[in-house]
Amino acid sequence: MMQTVQLAIGDGAYAHAVREALAHTCACTVETVAQPDPAQQCVLVLDEGAFERLSLPVSNPERVVLITRKDPQLLAQAWEAGIISVVSDEDPLTTVMLAIMAASLRVGKPHSGAAASGISPNPNAVSAAIAPPNRTSGSKRCKFQ
Repeated sequence: MMQTVQLAIGDGAYAHAVREALAHTCACTVETVAQPDPAQQCVLVLDEGAFERLSLPVSNPERVVLITRKDPQLLAQAWEAGIISVVSDEDPLTTVMLAIMAASLRVGKPHSGAAASGISPNPNAVSAAIAPPNRTSGSKRCKFQ
């Protein structure tokens, strides 16, 4: 099955550059849209304007790539929404492509708190123990010869 990428980027020249780069590096269908459709099982590549029009919460936010300027308030909103792929509009196009390819690997995979790794803004996520709970500490010896 061919992967679909929805581009919701207001800057026409930038959207064209991303579309061309995807055409040369990925075997995917690229749809340029004014309003992304989160109901479709695809990668969503959004700029700030499209993100602000998106109704939250988004199902499977790990498939969203947000291209934005370094605005702390917007970055906090993206974090709260669970978006893990955020790139700057000043980043090289290769960095944007890497984020899109990583998001495409996450599309369609079941998402569960117990199986997920990394830091999650979701308060219901299960935390991993740092050390075994019943570890007995004993003296350890080093032998020097």
